[in-house]
Amino acid sequence: MKLNYYKDTDSLYLDLSSKTSIDSVEVSEGVVIDYDEQGNVVGIDIDNASIKLDLTELIINRIPVISHKISA
Repeated sequence: MKLNYYKDTDSLYLDLSSKTSIDSVEVSEGVVIDYDEQGNVVGIDIDNASIKLDLTELIINRIPVISHKISA
């Protein structure tokens, strides 16, 4: 899973899978869910993320991580 914030567009993309998105559905204004060919969620795109979310803090609880990379 990857979280990518794009400052120039103020969007946050949660990349949940390495599978390719073949369909997208806007579930709320500026919130788009991407699906693979089996109908599984592979990503979530949130426009105007700094308005909709608190981007100043990220808390991760009880996620089994083998390795991770943190970069600013």
